[in-house]
Amino acid sequence: MGTAVSPDALDTYRGGSQTYNDMQVNGTLSDTRALGVQTGSNTIADGSFANSSGLPTVIQNTGANVLIQNATIVNVQFKQ
Repeated sequence: MGTAVSPDALDTYRGGSQTYNDMQVNGTLSDTRALGVQTGSNTIADGSFANSSGLPTVIQNTGANVLIQNATIVNVQFKQ
């Protein structure tokens, strides 16, 4: 087992209210063609997220000239 870090040392790693998150997702899609395209259906079945943990993410794609952008910012604050 490791050694505990002192509260003074942890002070240098605290974000608190000064934390600034700026995620910019600016994709572009241009000059594309989809001729005679057949795509499948996008479905999520019952129980798809059963027993999941964390931050489940679903991205569904039709498969025809699709630009997929996904972003997640998670701020966690621990208090005693």
